[in-house]
Amino acid sequence: MKTNADFTHQKRLLNKKDIKTLSLSSLGGTLEFYDFIIFVFFATVISQLFFPLTLDPFWSSLNTYGTFAAGYFARPLGGIIMAHFGDKNGRKNMFMLSILLMVIPTFLVGVLPTYEDIGYFAPIILLIVRILQGIAIGGELPGAWVFISEHVPKRRLGFSVGVLTACVVGGILLGSIIAFLINKFFTPLEISRYAWRIPFILGGIFGIISIFLRRYLEETPVFKEIKAQNALLKLPLKKVFTDSKKNIIISMALTWILTGCIIVLVLLMPNMMQKILNVSRVEIILIQMLVILSVGIGCILSGVFADKFGIWKTGCVFSLGFGITSLIFFYALYHEGSLRSVFIWYVVAGIFAGVMNFTPLIMVSVFPANIRFSGLSFSYNLAYAIFGGLAPILVVSLNAYEPMWVGYYLLFLGLLGFGVSVYLKEKIK
Repeated sequence: MKTNADFTHQKRLLNKKDIKTLSLSSLGGTLEFYDFIIFVFFATVISQLFFPLTLDPFWSSLNTYGTFAAGYFARPLGGIIMAHFGDKNGRKNMFMLSILLMVIPTFLVGVLPTYEDIGYFAPIILLIVRILQGIAIGGELPGAWVFISEHVPKRRLGFSVGVLTACVVGGILLGSIIAFLINKFFTPLEISRYAWRIPFILGGIFGIISIFLRRYLEETPVFKEIKAQNALLKLPLKKVFTDSKKNIIISMALTWILTGCIIVLVLLMPNMMQKILNVSRVEIILIQMLVILSVGIGCILSGVFADKFGIWKTGCVFSLGFGITSLIFFYALYHEGSLRSVFIWYVVAGIFAGVMNFTPLIMVSVFPANIRFSGLSFSYNLAYAIFGGLAPILVVSLNAYEPMWVGYYLLFLGLLGFGVSVYLKEKIK
């Protein structure tokens, strides 16, 4: 359903209230995503501390990354539950709950006894913590996208969603900076003994700051009008299944592309690059930080161009750009071996990875207001659990068979984005 609030704020510019809402939501998203992602930067240390030393290194690493993946697989559950109540009881309430569910587990990791202290209870508690974090993040990002889309004017929707998405990516950048500083100022022995806990304790502090900031947010005018019109649904997800099947498929396809941008290009590639280019851990973290920054810039640029030239046209350009530059990056990495060439194409591919901004931009546009949160959250989290959870296995397998196939995989995702953009030509301008 379209509400009057959907129409009345379409033509105006961003006002002070919009900027405040966007700023607080974006900063909160940065800090919460930091809490979720910091785990991966210290996976090696965690595998040594939370699992028996008698385990083969392969199985120890597998258990650690399996624990990390548990957070991804828990996302659909959290997304569905929070979105259900978000469509019934308000966006802001779930916005606050998601960050509370993230803060407590993150802080717990920072003070959690290791395997040496409490035996098998350590990995079990660690798994429970990751599941709680997965539930929290499952409601956070969809809720943030919906919250912002229902506050800002439509003519600035691309820019606003782009800033929010860039700031969420900034959570990974913040994690990289903290990891860099820990590796820079502490020895491996100090990190193993106590310094690995610092990022998680910081995450708990960041979360408390986010909760404080979000107290100043107001419920969206769109939800207020839905409630005033008595148009709330008892089972929003049921309505999603009956009326929006095509939108679910479109949203899942777009989320698939997003996982390629974040998990493959940003999170997995640096470790592979380190082995191939024979550079230090500190150097590869610095490269990763610059690429994350380029992805954030790409998200904002894609949003600005979408507002100016239209969603489907800009989506076509960024999709093709992402697929082609990713392929060139892989060719440079595996065939040229020049650090300068690899770095340049990695950054360029990162800018075009701003195509991920079209995932929320299109999703908030295709689902009606009274089922927007449920439709977006279900599609996004289910697809992320599937494609995001399987991405590491797929990348490792393709890399073992023929490394260039990982590049072809990203090219395929770029072509998928182009196809979705063309399909939506008449539906979304």
